[in-house]
Amino acid sequence: MRRGVLLFAAVPVVATAAVYFLAPADSADAPAAPPAATAGAGREEAKDRAERERERERERDDAVVAALPAGLAAPEKKELAQRLVASAENSTLDWRGLYGSIEDLDDGQGYTAGIAGFCTGTHDLLTLVERYTDDHPDNGLARYLPALRTVDGTDSHEGLDPGFTDAWRAEARVPAFRAAQEAERDRVYFDPAVRLAKLDGLSSLGQFVYYDAIIFHGPDTEDDGFYALRERAMERADTPAEGGDETAYLDAFLDVRRDALLRDTRTRDTTRVDTAQRRFLEAGNLGLRTPLVWEVYGDRYEVP
Repeated sequence: MRRGVLLFAAVPVVATAAVYFLAPADSADAPAAPPAATAGAGREEAKDRAERERERERERDDAVVAALPAGLAAPEKKELAQRLVASAENSTLDWRGLYGSIEDLDDGQGYTAGIAGFCTGTHDLLTLVERYTDDHPDNGLARYLPALRTVDGTDSHEGLDPGFTDAWRAEARVPAFRAAQEAERDRVYFDPAVRLAKLDGLSSLGQFVYYDAIIFHGPDTEDDGFYALRERAMERADTPAEGGDETAYLDAFLDVRRDALLRDTRTRDTTRVDTAQRRFLEAGNLGLRTPLVWEVYGDRYEVP
């Protein structure tokens, strides 16, 4: 149910500027502007430096994350996370029963399908099928790629009806496509959310809070996308990595998240925060230990 999955990294560029003194432009004393080729080379060099620095920062972050406990990435915690998300997204704990799910929810995002709610209108379903087709060219969804590219960014079914839904359900019975769904879910949603939460100093509950938010709001740059919600929360409270209290920060994040849910025309339901995540936080369960009891949309769930 994501609004989008494309992020654009800003590349710092240092422009080469000439300094002019108070002299007429045609004066012999006026310094000459640097040749265009020299200025261009300077910009390329600055870009290369910025890219190298980003790579060094990523390597440092990788080292930090690698030294931390597994947290939500531990197999039993990751399984719990999928069950929690499925309860909110699909009113079930059986997330593996969702590989073949596909329907138009009339939310402006076209068909929503699979274990992470990949959408034909938000690029993530297209990317999933493209990557799957690279590895399995003869799959039953490959013939729909031209149509998927056409409808990407819209709620249109043009070129998809009437056969795409049946093709999706059929392909979902193939183990390789199930594995592809899990891999894409992890690549786009789970891994980035858990990684950033760890860098922010958050424990398993905080890592899940980030994951659930990125699943619903999307890893995009819109006002209510996941990264914007995090920025607003950080304006209200410091993360543990900044020296703040984890409970206070997560409380601020959930406040921001709740406001975003109220603005979202798809649901305006806040129970996944109010009677699930907030309940865990108020109980002091930062480790997301079981047993867990929570409610979403009025339905009660329990994991022993």
